[in-house]
Amino acid sequence: MPKMFLLFSHKLTDEQIKDARESLNVDEFIYLPKKLQKLWSDIPPDIEDIDDYLKPIEDFLKKYAKPNDYVLIQGDFGATYKLVNFAFGNKLIPIYSTTKRIVKDINKDGKIITIREFKHCRFRKYKPHCSKV
Repeated sequence: MPKMFLLFSHKLTDEQIKDARESLNVDEFIYLPKKLQKLWSDIPPDIEDIDDYLKPIEDFLKKYAKPNDYVLIQGDFGATYKLVNFAFGNKLIPIYSTTKRIVKDINKDGKIITIREFKHCRFRKYKPHCSKV
């Protein structure tokens, strides 16, 4: 059964865990070690090239992930793009979680309070980009 490696900035919800087990047959969830999680969650916006910065995460995946394991990748756009391509190149399955946003406005004491709830819908596979040049 495949594992799911988690490259994102929060913990899976019970609903996401249930969905991954049922729809993807995932039997194990692998969070990044604390040092790598901090690296993923705090990508500096001022560096021009993030290739070297992300190398420890790539090395972690090379060491522990096997072909056809899932990698849930969400975060900084450039880092996500890079690691989705890395996943394809290493026979991993890059995915992301889709959500439904539920917005509620509450009028309280003359103020409008907006509450945003994000409800997991499904996991979706990233598709490789193919272009004809």
